[in-house]
Amino acid sequence: MKFLNASVLALCLAATILSCSKSGGDNPTPPYVPPTTPPVTPPVTPPANTPVVPPIVYSGYTLLWNDEFNSTSIDGANWNFETGTGVNGDFGTGQLDRATNRPENATIENGVLNSGGGCLAITTRKETYLDRNYTSARLTTQDKGSWGPGTRIEARVWARDVRYKGQGFAFWMMPAEKPTNQPYIMWPQGGEVDIMEYVGAIPKYNLGTVHYAWSWENNTYQSWNHGHKGGYYSYQETQVPAVNPAYGGWPVAATETNAGSGGFHIYRVDWYANRMEFAVDDQVYHINYFNDGEAFNNAPDGQDADGNVTIGGKRVMKSEYSHHFAEWSPFSHKFFLLLTAGVGGNDNMTYGGAIVNDAQFPCTTYIDWVRVYQRN
Repeated sequence: MKFLNASVLALCLAATILSCSKSGGDNPTPPYVPPTTPPVTPPVTPPANTPVVPPIVYSGYTLLWNDEFNSTSIDGANWNFETGTGVNGDFGTGQLDRATNRPENATIENGVLNSGGGCLAITTRKETYLDRNYTSARLTTQDKGSWGPGTRIEARVWARDVRYKGQGFAFWMMPAEKPTNQPYIMWPQGGEVDIMEYVGAIPKYNLGTVHYAWSWENNTYQSWNHGHKGGYYSYQETQVPAVNPAYGGWPVAATETNAGSGGFHIYRVDWYANRMEFAVDDQVYHINYFNDGEAFNNAPDGQDADGNVTIGGKRVMKSEYSHHFAEWSPFSHKFFLLLTAGVGGNDNMTYGGAIVNDAQFPCTTYIDWVRVYQRN
């Protein structure tokens, strides 16, 4: 599971982040214009078959990379398995699980209702395995695929069994580039992007977040040096809620459609030279501007501002700024993808909280596809 308050993540991931070619970026374009027609909601009663559906063709975009998960096995040309429990037994999120490369934790599954062909199934299990009592899977595209400004990155995901506090699933990104004079890029100086961060403790909302540092600090980790701006998406309201949610409402019924466990949704980030726009089912709900003063057309004031605005009749969170220092501008560079599940070990470190005794396992999330588009 990827969690929000992951201060130890620096030590766990920074040493593995390698260099690759620099992204060229794109020119700033006008901010988000809401869709003129309502987003299509998946049917409550899915069809009995799962025909293969070709990738969506978006006007103004070209398909750059994708995995439809329609083959018989996970494609090793696209994905790595990150196994173990992190550095010194900790991924930085206080998780209780051990990530494995076993088919019990990650496999291709056919016949998933309302999917377009096969699905990647990532499953956490309650079982004694080596040194842990839970298992999970973590798939990444590190050294196999990375993308930056000028792209649309999205996945169609059904967190079917994430219904209890302590269960969670994330579709997120970590830096694939580093300064040429550094052996690695330390977290959070290199940034982090959470496109889908879904937990059973807050079942009716998704969280889309950028993580960044306030100061370069010579590319070293400091516990205080972590900023983040995250916006919640309400599945019921299809917008940012008026008040941010807290733990509660779990477990939702398996038939609850106003939760991420209720069906497939498309989780997306549109990445521009000056901002990121987070969307669920084509509805933008969080826009993060990288530079000071851009979100609200104010003079730069050195503050990480945020606030809700109304666009097309929907509440949208605007935030700034995530490029604080000259030594490295994280969101001008390429990132790789991660698909991770996990089991929370405490309430202080983990965004989704500690696992509860009545949580049901195995806990499976289905990923219908992952796609990256180039903006023309």
